[in-house]
Amino acid sequence: MERTTLLQHIRRQEKINPGATGEFTSLMAEIMVASKIISLEVNSAGIGENILGLTGKINVQGEEVQKLDDFSDITFTKIIGQSGTVCAITSEEKEDAYIIPAEDNPGKYIFMMDPLDGSSNIDVNVNIGTIFSIYRKKSAGDEVTDEDLFQRGDEQVAAGYIVYGSSTIFVYTSGQGVHGFTLDPSLGEFFLSHPDLKIPEQGSTYSANEGNWGIWDETQKNLVSFLKEENPSSGRPYKLRYIGSLVADFHRTLLKGGLFMYPKDKKSPEGKLRFSFEAAPLAFIVEHAGGKASTGDTRILDITPKGIHDRLPLYIGSQKDVEMAESHLAATVKKGGWFKWLSG
Repeated sequence: MERTTLLQHIRRQEKINPGATGEFTSLMAEIMVASKIISLEVNSAGIGENILGLTGKINVQGEEVQKLDDFSDITFTKIIGQSGTVCAITSEEKEDAYIIPAEDNPGKYIFMMDPLDGSSNIDVNVNIGTIFSIYRKKSAGDEVTDEDLFQRGDEQVAAGYIVYGSSTIFVYTSGQGVHGFTLDPSLGEFFLSHPDLKIPEQGSTYSANEGNWGIWDETQKNLVSFLKEENPSSGRPYKLRYIGSLVADFHRTLLKGGLFMYPKDKKSPEGKLRFSFEAAPLAFIVEHAGGKASTGDTRILDITPKGIHDRLPLYIGSQKDVEMAESHLAATVKKGGWFKWLSG
């Protein structure tokens, strides 16, 4: 049986675009190479060279840096930075954008990444992954400006993620459907395994870190309580499924449907997830798969960030589930210092 590789698929999609120059295909090929290196390192963690554990460094987010975090960030930055396809790289691990020097022949794309999402789960062998986003440079001239780095979510050229787990899966969209490719380790090739992914219109599960219940506001508590209520006609109660690795939770939600939530709370009043490295790329993917992504009241892809590390709340998944969450969050009103749940 003939199988389609990731590069074959990208080239076929490129032919549909009359203005294509091949630069995007080259960039995707470099992302694929970096992901194979990370996959090999993840799958051999604990064997030979010690790659597990902490580096002792603290990143710009105030988080302890895992050795594989550092390795992934360096690997992607080096390979993508020398590809001749990008003019800037931003990373969750770095405070500022890395601007490609003129002598390295910068290209026309901006590459944004969470090099190793879920890194706190590395040492316990839970699925982790890479999330990436691609924008096209907007400003004229050679200089990379804020206009290039802070674009609306819906201006993405492409977005994707790679899950490193029992198998390594590469999922991406460039606006022509969402497609998944599984790495055949014996051949070192990604083959099309999940063509034209569509998220179910409604699911039966929700994902949220209920360990944060005590710092949630009443609107979020009431939403989760609503999901747990017995009401078979509306598909409730929903089942809780939470891995604690965003890329793994999102991948399950994309395939099975449902609702992933990371709301604002008392510790993170603006929200915890990063717009550029997590929310925007996953929103771009889920919308092209027929789903929806929101802050709870605003479409993620309508947002223009003001900084590289902007954070926000995230509700993402099946269209009906996200719409249900939005309507129930909006139905909690504050009266006399008390929150009243209006279930209709």
